[in-house]
Amino acid sequence: MSTVWPQLEPLLPRVQKPARYIGCEDGARSKTPDPELVSWCFTYPDTYEVGLPNQGLQILYEIVNERLDARADRSYAPWVDLEALMRAEGIPLFSVEHHTPGHEFDVLAFNLSAELTYTNLLNCVDLAGVPIRAVERGDHHPLVMAGGHCTYNPEPLADFLDAVVMGDGEEVVGEITDVLARYKGDKVATGAWDRHAILADLAQIDSVYVPSLYEMAYDGPRVASLHPIASAAPPEIGKRTVADLADWPYPKQQLAPLTEVVHDRLNVEVFRGCTRGCRFCQAGMITRPVRERPAEQVRTMVADGLARTGYDEVTLTSLSTADFSDIESVVTGIMDDGESTDGEDAGCGPISVSLPSLRVDAFGVGIAAQLQRAKRSGLTFAPEAGTWRMRQIINKLIREEDLYSAVEAAYEQGWSRVKLYFLIGLPSETDEDTLGIAELAKNCAEIGRRYTKRASVTASVGGFVPKPFTPFQWFGQNTSVELQRKINLLRDTTRKMKGVNLKWHDPKATLVEGVASRGDRRIGAVIERVWRNGGTFQEWSEHFDLDLWLDALSAEGLTVEDTVYRHRAEAETLPWDHISAGLHKDFLWQDWQDSLAEVGLEDCRWTPCYDCGACTGYGIEHVVASATPPAGGSQGTGQDLSSGGAVPVTLLPSRKAAEV
Repeated sequence: MSTVWPQLEPLLPRVQKPARYIGCEDGARSKTPDPELVSWCFTYPDTYEVGLPNQGLQILYEIVNERLDARADRSYAPWVDLEALMRAEGIPLFSVEHHTPGHEFDVLAFNLSAELTYTNLLNCVDLAGVPIRAVERGDHHPLVMAGGHCTYNPEPLADFLDAVVMGDGEEVVGEITDVLARYKGDKVATGAWDRHAILADLAQIDSVYVPSLYEMAYDGPRVASLHPIASAAPPEIGKRTVADLADWPYPKQQLAPLTEVVHDRLNVEVFRGCTRGCRFCQAGMITRPVRERPAEQVRTMVADGLARTGYDEVTLTSLSTADFSDIESVVTGIMDDGESTDGEDAGCGPISVSLPSLRVDAFGVGIAAQLQRAKRSGLTFAPEAGTWRMRQIINKLIREEDLYSAVEAAYEQGWSRVKLYFLIGLPSETDEDTLGIAELAKNCAEIGRRYTKRASVTASVGGFVPKPFTPFQWFGQNTSVELQRKINLLRDTTRKMKGVNLKWHDPKATLVEGVASRGDRRIGAVIERVWRNGGTFQEWSEHFDLDLWLDALSAEGLTVEDTVYRHRAEAETLPWDHISAGLHKDFLWQDWQDSLAEVGLEDCRWTPCYDCGACTGYGIEHVVASATPPAGGSQGTGQDLSSGGAVPVTLLPSRKAAEV
């Protein structure tokens, strides 16, 4: 295998942040290129500093490199300055470990975490010297694959991907490698392998979707059907679920970069899944059921990671970290371990623990007291909506007093800055609901000023995009004009509020996110047009261009009204109906009806099962840590995978809605 380094190195002094392209991170695997090995290039379709911290990519990278018959490198989207030089000099996309050209790998595998990176995916494939459309690839080209939360509607990228992995990747990446290894000898001997036979074999793997084996039919602007056109293709593709995280303590060697990146700290995942049932939250729906990592394993991963990387800050990651059943003991143990470590060995002083995605009803004085022992930056809470009526609709069952108690606990323990996340454009939202955001922020700032004159509250507002496999998937998204009107309403209201800052996401970008996440296979041509007209790095405000998208939609005979703004009927075929996230469609529809009736559903850890379907078929029994939720908020998890004494929840034949 060759390297582009001799051509690349002279160009690096001419670009911003050349450290993006050299590799050499602590923890990186440098497995010698060998044509006999199945070779993966795990690629994040954004800049190095955004993509390097991605845990999914790092986990699969380690797992493949532990195999004797395979190797993995990494690649990231080059920034526009280097891309221009690469195209001028004929340098292809390369891996950062060995600067191997992308077209020399067996697989280009993308992690898709944001829809606005779709044009970057096309750009990376093209830069690698590979045809962007799957139908144009020959037996000598790499396979192009993708996984991640965005792929739960894979159709907008179906024409460009050879295979898509649904769900957790730890097990399936090995099964895919096994298939490729069977054909590797032919490729070594002749320079090519039987792509069609490989794709047929991949389609037999549970949770692998091969788009070319399916055909989509249309009825005007709507999808009429999507069905298999090959015997190897199953009619429905389910997701893969890793039942026990204790079996997968990855990444074992988190990468420590040589240059600044986002989330530049040690990251340790404490659990996957969420049973809170927030109706707007795709991640909470598609990652069910809850699977918790053993507390002692978390402490070991933290201790080993801090010692190896030299970081003095760790983030315990999950969808709602304060819901981890052993959160207080784990945080206490991490802090104690840091204080007991000899300063010369630790190198950086006290350990700082960050808990993202905090639920205000699970955050108490106990956690705050532990966190305040280290340096204090801001704390972030996510009420999501400004009124109790609206929070019942979205099933974020947090009352004002819950939020105020959590905020007061934070300020009392020494914090001076709090950030609140909200959504606008939710179903049945009124101006009164929107203005409730400003009222909550003002009241939180007033609480803070009881403890410090420096108290500030930042209200961060994003436009709501109804995502696949949520109860809101039938809802018609607010127009960008309406979202901007609501932002202006909040901006005018908060302008004179002391200690309150307002930030918002561009409604125009929210519109495009809706196009890419809710569209069918025809959106692929739109994405290609945007890319061919220079539309890369669309998630970066300085490069985002709505007109490129509107022009491309028009050229393909599509409209934002049909794609994004209209409501869907129960009987309508959705573009992702051939994918199963483990949730019954009738459960989601009933939850949508409950939402419109302003009926909330309690966390199913503490109530009879709603029969959503998430626990069915995975060999996982949904259990709770005790018969009743702990006082002061539900801090137990929905699983007890590491100890006895758990109470099984009876699986009922029908769901039960609890009006709160």
